[in-house]
This record gives sequence, structure tokens and C-alpha cells, in this order.
Amino acid sequence: MFDRDTLERIGMRLAKLYGKKDAGVPFENIKLLPENVGPIPQRARAGESLWTEADTVLITYGDQVYEVGSSTLATLGMFFEDHAVKDIFSIVHILPFFPYSSDDGFSVINYAAVNPSLGDWEDIRNLGEDFHLMFDLVVNHCSQGSEWFQGFLKGEERFQSFFITVDPETDLSQVTRPRSLPLLTPFETAEGTKHVWTTFSADQVDLNFASPAVLLDMLKVLLLYVQQGGRIIRLDAIAYLWKEIGTSCIHLPQTHEVVKLMRDLVDAVAPGTILLTETNVPHAENVSYFGDGDEAQMVYQFSLAPLLLDALLSEDATPLNDWLTDLEPPRPGTTYFNFTASHDGIGVRPLEGLVSSERRERLVDAVLARGGQVSTKRNADGTDSPYELNITYFSALGGEDVTTDEQITRFLTSQAVMLSLQGMPGIYFHSLIGTPNFTVGVEQTGRARTINRRKFERSELESVLADEEGVPRRVLEGYRRLLAVRRSQPAFHPDANQRVLTSQDPAQIAFVRTSVDEGQQVLVLVNCSGQPTSFSCEAAGVDVPQRDLLNLDANAIGETIEVPAYGVRWLG
Repeated sequence: MFDRDTLERIGMRLAKLYGKKDAGVPFENIKLLPENVGPIPQRARAGESLWTEADTVLITYGDQVYEVGSSTLATLGMFFEDHAVKDIFSIVHILPFFPYSSDDGFSVINYAAVNPSLGDWEDIRNLGEDFHLMFDLVVNHCSQGSEWFQGFLKGEERFQSFFITVDPETDLSQVTRPRSLPLLTPFETAEGTKHVWTTFSADQVDLNFASPAVLLDMLKVLLLYVQQGGRIIRLDAIAYLWKEIGTSCIHLPQTHEVVKLMRDLVDAVAPGTILLTETNVPHAENVSYFGDGDEAQMVYQFSLAPLLLDALLSEDATPLNDWLTDLEPPRPGTTYFNFTASHDGIGVRPLEGLVSSERRERLVDAVLARGGQVSTKRNADGTDSPYELNITYFSALGGEDVTTDEQITRFLTSQAVMLSLQGMPGIYFHSLIGTPNFTVGVEQTGRARTINRRKFERSELESVLADEEGVPRRVLEGYRRLLAVRRSQPAFHPDANQRVLTSQDPAQIAFVRTSVDEGQQVLVLVNCSGQPTSFSCEAAGVDVPQRDLLNLDANAIGETIEVPAYGVRWLG
């Protein structure tokens, strides 16, 4: 299955992880690929780019749109067909579609099965006929309802090394905490009470990758997903994978070594498969998962969402411009995954070192004033601090003194910024239709994240989209226009150069994208304020553009360019 070079690299990885070459895991003799699933697709040849300007990702739950009597995955596919979604998206990220017990799919009971309430693997493959697919590998933890953990509780020998038990008197104060919940959870086992490591919740039990058996089983899952059509594999909560008491237990060298091992495997069996690491942390830590070009090909651009929101709410883009100016271009073969919203909230930690604590608190207060909530994390001193802002991005850009027209304009401008930055864009389903806060859902579940995880009955969604004056239809049409233009501009290729321009107006964002062959330039101008602004091409040292790609006002192009209130211009 693997050539000699790949086996040598695997041996080196295992030696670093476990102290000996194969750690009892002779890869050349183990059947990692499941039978009767089909061949692994070959996605790219040597030297080919992994992405183009036409690549955009739609992030959605498998039951995002449902209909009584139909597989929800099939219903989703029909909705996509009716609304010509494949004309504007090339990739669909189906959030965890496996049997689960909590967290809307991120507490996995069975990694190898499709949740019967959503459909089956054939439904997944049917979606794969129109789109490339992104799957989640929920690598850090599994459900306490899983066969693995239930076997552990029963005392079955195979699973005794799968989980981490710790004496509750142990000093774990150095461990980085993403939640304000206990790190250890007591469980009754066949051998009495044991306190088990649970980073995120009592129902999400951390796996013990210090056990080679755990690593092997998860690598089998990884390759199953690739075999079932996953072009992009999202490594969920990967930063916390390896635990070592006496350390922070985040970003440990062993974690990076596991990511490198995964990269070795997918490069060997399915060239062109992309690993995407999900690490909701400050930027410098986030980009460490590029490694030396031998880890993930994509990392989430977590700082973008809160910085962009801050710029539009404060009408001051200074921190965002400073960050963009300092942002290093990704090395060849890697890129950023740009997004403003997802199934989770807006991370606060990625603002560390980028804005003052006072400015961060103003952003938190602004979210609360717009009906949002704030999730916290536990600090080493026992205190709690903001970790995540729970609000839909559309509601976050509203407010009591903001009209519906202004809210739609600000929101679409925020999305235009995200779409035009260097990297591959990811658009959450609720951003596509401007969904407001789902406060009723929060009341029903008691979970803050439900605020942007609403599911739609198909006829209800079709009804609101049929209203030409309604917010969902207006946002969708605006988004379709942006995406149609973006995918036809070589300057928006993920590898195209990005140069941030200096402006004397703190409300302005200005940058130039230049295509890989240098045959096209696009000047992106953004006004974060409620008053029109002007941009001087001469002062910025750029040529006067020839056309307005969004056709806002093709005649208003000259040495001085006007940008409307909360507006954006793409000029070529």
C-alpha cells in the first residue's frame, strides 16, 4: 500500500511519538482501508494547484433543511439543485453526520456510520456528484455512548488504554482550558470510580493518543473518509490531541507529529486531499499547523471574524489593517481558510495581542446588546474569561439604530471583505440567507451555540426565500452576485499576491490582489463608516482602475474613488 519512502517517514513519526520505530504498529502489514467501499479518488497530480479562484465552501449541517418522509441529506441535495447552489459553490462541508449524543454531532458515537436520521453513505456520495466534500474528523474526543467508551466502562481489555484517567488530586492547573467546565469527569467502571479527561464536556471523552491502538483506529477513520469522498478533512479541536501532565496540553510536539503522519498517509494514498486544522487560538499558534509545509495545507483564519466585526461596529479598521499588513503570505502549497461565521461562535482568543482589553470588552458588550451571548473559558487562576461570542454574524451587524437596509449593506460588505482576501472562503449556511439570532432555540436547549444552529423545514425556508423584499432573499441574491464575480477573477486565486495599502482614513480597508501570472489586479476598497469616503489612487501609489467589477457605478472611477457608507468596491 505504501512505498518505501512513505514507510520510512511513518517509522520516524512513530519513533518520535512512542520511542521505537513501529511502536507495535507495522503499517506495511496492516489493512488500513476498509473493504467494499471502493477505490480512493486521485485528486491532483504532482505540481497541480490544490485550489482555484472558483473554490468556495458552503458549511452546512446534513439536516439543515428537512422534510417529513425524506432523507435530510437527500432534501438538502434537492434544495441545492432548486437554487443552483453548484453554480456558486464548488465544495460542501457537511458538518458531522455520524450518530452522536450531543453538541449537534461533535460527540460521535460511531465514526464509520451515517446517522440514520440523515440518510446513508449513498446520500453522501450523491452530494459528491455535484460538489467536492469536506468531512469532520472529530479527532480529540468521542461520545461516552460510543462502543469504545462503553467497552472501557465494562472493563474490556481492548479499550482500557483508549482514555485518560487521572487522580483528581493531581495538579492540572497548567492545562489550557477552552471551557469553564471540569477537566475531569467521574465515571463508574467495572473497576470502580475513575476520573476521565474531558476537555470539552462530560459527554465528549478525550481519546488517549499515547496508545498506538487509538492512533491506528483514528487513521483508519481518516482514510475511510477520504475513500468516501472527502476532499478536505477538517481536524476538529486538533490542538488538544496529546496530553502530558505538567504541560499546557495544547500544541504539543506530539500533536504536530500526528498531523504530519496524517499528511504522509493522505499524500501517499490520495494526492490532492487537503487537511484543514481547526485551532481557535491566536494567529501565531494557529499558523504553526502549516509546519514546514509538511502538516496541514489549510488553517482557519480565526482572527478575521472578530477583527472585521470590530471594524464595522466601531467604524475604525485600524487593528484589522495592522493585522492584514503584518500577515505573512502562506508558503506555496498552503493557504488560509477565511470565514466570518460557522456552527461555533466568534472566537475571542484570536484577538489576543491585536486589540486592547478595553476594545475587546466593547466588542463583547456590543454583541450582548444585539441579543448575543458570551461563552467563557477557565483560566489557570480559576477565573473565567470570554472565549466565544455566540451570535449570528447578520445579527451582530444590526442594532437598534441600524435600518434593515443598512444591516444588509454592512453584512454583505463584511462578506465581500472575507471573499476577497487571500485564501479559500468558507460560507456558513446562515450567512448565505442572513439568519437572525435563533433565541427560541437557545431557550429550548439551554446552549448558547444554538443561537446560530437553526434548522429549517423545507417549505418554511422556501416560503421566506420567495419573498423578494425579505432579508433572506435579498441577502442570498447579494451573495450570489458576489460569488459569481469572485469565481471569475484570477486575482482572487488563493495563491494570488495580496498587498495592503496605507490609508489616512481609519474607516478604510484597501488592498490589491494580483493574479499568479500578474495578468490581473483587483483593487478592493471598503468603507467601515456610515459616511461616504474617498480614496486617492495617487496617494496610495496604485494605477487608476478601468472598471467596477460589481457594477455599482461604472462611471465613478477616476484618480479619486468614492466608496459609499458601509460599502465595498472591487475595481479591476
